[in-house]
Amino acid sequence: MSMDLSEFLDVFLEECFEGLEVMESGLLNLDAGTDLEEINTIFRAAHSIKGGSAAFGFEHISGFTHVMETLLDELRNGSRQVDRETVDLLLASVDLLKEMVEGLADDQVPDESRIAELKTALENALKTDSPTTRDKATQEASPTPEQTSEISCWKIRFAPCADLYREGNDPLRILEALAELGELTVVTDSGKLPPLDDMDPTTCYLQWEATLKGDITEEQIREAFIWVENNCSLEIHPMETKPDTTPASAPVASVPSSEPASPPIVEKKPVAATKETKTSRESSSIRVSIEKVDLLINLVGELVITQSMLNQVGASLVQQGGPESEALLTGLAQLERNTRELQENMLQIRMLPISVAFNRFPRLVRDLCNKMGKDVDLVLTGEQTEVDKTVLEKIGDPLVHLVRNSLDHGLETPEARKAAGKPEQGRLELSAQHESGNIVIRISDDGAGLNRKKILEKALENGLISDKEELSGERIDNLIFQPGFSTADKVSDLSGRGVGMDVVKRNINDLGGTVSIHSHEGQGSTVVIRLPLTLAILDGQLATIGGDTYILPLISIVESLQIRQENLQRMAGAAELYRFRDEYIPIIRLNNLLGNSGGTHDLEQGLLVVVEAEGQHAGLFVDRLQGQQQVVIKSLETNFQQLDGVSGATILGDGRVALILDIPGLIHLFHMKGNQPAALAVAS
Repeated sequence: MSMDLSEFLDVFLEECFEGLEVMESGLLNLDAGTDLEEINTIFRAAHSIKGGSAAFGFEHISGFTHVMETLLDELRNGSRQVDRETVDLLLASVDLLKEMVEGLADDQVPDESRIAELKTALENALKTDSPTTRDKATQEASPTPEQTSEISCWKIRFAPCADLYREGNDPLRILEALAELGELTVVTDSGKLPPLDDMDPTTCYLQWEATLKGDITEEQIREAFIWVENNCSLEIHPMETKPDTTPASAPVASVPSSEPASPPIVEKKPVAATKETKTSRESSSIRVSIEKVDLLINLVGELVITQSMLNQVGASLVQQGGPESEALLTGLAQLERNTRELQENMLQIRMLPISVAFNRFPRLVRDLCNKMGKDVDLVLTGEQTEVDKTVLEKIGDPLVHLVRNSLDHGLETPEARKAAGKPEQGRLELSAQHESGNIVIRISDDGAGLNRKKILEKALENGLISDKEELSGERIDNLIFQPGFSTADKVSDLSGRGVGMDVVKRNINDLGGTVSIHSHEGQGSTVVIRLPLTLAILDGQLATIGGDTYILPLISIVESLQIRQENLQRMAGAAELYRFRDEYIPIIRLNNLLGNSGGTHDLEQGLLVVVEAEGQHAGLFVDRLQGQQQVVIKSLETNFQQLDGVSGATILGDGRVALILDIPGLIHLFHMKGNQPAALAVAS
């Protein structure tokens, strides 16, 4: 039987990274009153990593994890207190362990000196008695009457499921682990062994009964079965014996389970389900490479385009009449429903909870607060909100920068907060939720907020605005997203170099999203990020200019309206403004900006589509609107070239190519060129 070891190694590495995330998350939740189950979860994750690395022969990982496991064992059995120093040491160990596992993935040689240094620190911590250790030692020195007899013998029945070998497990390793705990006697039950001709080498037919003697806890025995606990039936029965009545040389098997002096055997419920349950668990998920998923989504996108074409052809044929027209309409309607359902289900495959991105922040906030001398309570909400994997991967770095910026510039030190009449502990909240088919992420703090006077002075100094402009408070706040803008009094290694916030905005715009900030001086700030759920499909509004059709992302549209002459205002330099509620917004003539010679030029004959981007409104002037439609996004840069103000293209139902407009890019292009015709015509 041949096995692809590289495939098993990939699975092992994925499980290691998952286990390390569990360990880090659990350690960050530890405090003096932590539930024992939290420590047990961390211990089990470390134990799994140790066992898997030993099975693959990665001794540097298994040896290092063994020392961590020993320290965790002292925490969970109560012989050592949970304190900040121990948690810091274990977190540093998790970081190093992560580097070691990443080294396996990247085929990098680990730093032996760092491993030795941290391993020594762990061993020194084990040699240091905590107050709890000393108290326990005192108690053990004076045994109570109840401690005069102890469990020194265990009966174990181990009945693995038939697919034990297929899971990569070896019962011999389990028995060897038991033998390391004490004196072991094993009897093999081969009653289910079939004739040789009927035997399947990948099936486990054997069961075992064992007697284990020694000063051992049930938890230690169960640890030996941790790799197979969901793939076996396990029964462990204690057999209490008097140390003075059983000679040390007596065989373990001679201790009868029905001895009158022994207490009745307590039946233990099997720790795992039957084979049928195991099979059901296995069939609930499957590992598939992201390349295969992307290929299927692309094919579904092509199917959506084909289905739209068929709808238009079908509508044309139905107008001509005929006995089969009704059947054709029914079939096309069914095809459309099935295509939409297939599309939605395929996109769900790529969806992951945003907790994947949020999970890094408890550790980040903890480390930065220690460094800056701040006390901050991090609150995460909406972690199970799902978003496309590609969006999730690209939003991580912008979120990190925004959180670091909030900690460095927004939230004050405990002394400053106390002087301002605030609680000494600050609050930082990350939330995510679905709104109108998009995902909205908010980063809020109750810090000092933005100093608008200082922002205006800096903007004037950098020439970002003129001294004659009147800006709303929201416009002033969003000036911090301009390139090179910074009001930091000094440069730090966290922020204040004038780069970062503009990069955040650009990265979010590249994802088809928007970012804005809302602040109240002395009360705090909130950054709002609005993103599409997926980058493969776009909810768009079809707009016509002359004979061409363009797609406007619905995420950016506020409303559409007929232009009224009394609300128009023309400024010097041919600038056109329109009064929209309580503000004047610029009118962007798309036919001029995109170099489209067609279309109407009379404002009262067209429509104004009010859009929002980067905290400001603008009005896009178009001939008419056709309707809303989900479109499949095609990269223009990959298939042609990148164009300013255009984020991509799509194929409409009639086979024509329509450009998808980039709203932030259009507004930026307008501010650079005004309503003058573009140098490069962009016609579809």
